[in-house]
Amino acid sequence: MMPPMPARRRLLLVDDDPMLLALLSTVLQHAGYDTLQAASAEEALPIARQEDPDLALLDVNLPGMSGLDLAARLTAETAVPFMFLSVQDAMETVKKATAHGAVGYLVKPIDAVQVAPAVEAALARADDIRRLRRSEANLTAALAAGRETSMAVGMLMTRFKTDRDTAFEVLREYARARRCKINEISTRLLDAEEFLNSLHQAFRQHGQR
Repeated sequence: MMPPMPARRRLLLVDDDPMLLALLSTVLQHAGYDTLQAASAEEALPIARQEDPDLALLDVNLPGMSGLDLAARLTAETAVPFMFLSVQDAMETVKKATAHGAVGYLVKPIDAVQVAPAVEAALARADDIRRLRRSEANLTAALAAGRETSMAVGMLMTRFKTDRDTAFEVLREYARARRCKINEISTRLLDAEEFLNSLHQAFRQHGQR
């Protein structure tokens, strides 16, 4: 059985020059990409939100909202990575692109031969950033789960006058028997302990009346 073909990656092209949009779209479609087009930032934003393209190519000098402002909106409101198109001097473009979180840039006038390699490099950079963020999120979640489990183990040690290894083993077996993750059981234990402490405080206050 033949493996499924990988999905074509979608690119959002944003430029007020219809001839350049047509050129970019043609070149990139021939390179194996699907393209979406917008002539302004105002037109591009809802497309980015709805279609969630893999990469947006933004002209810096758009009418109305600039490409730099659009980049800021994409960063704040979506997860769409972007690269810039600019007629400015290359070094100045690199600095602006980097400052705004771009994953690449192309300097106008556009050289059709350079378009696909630049987009491929930008997509690779965007994928690296996406993987890094995912790893950081997973690490944060793992550390949080570890803290909860450690606190629950400490609570069991105090309540049942046992050592750390025994408390952890009992907690793990209890979770396994109920087909739960150990941090889920730990969270329930900590919530229950907090609830009991609150009730204990309420009883103390009641007795002081």
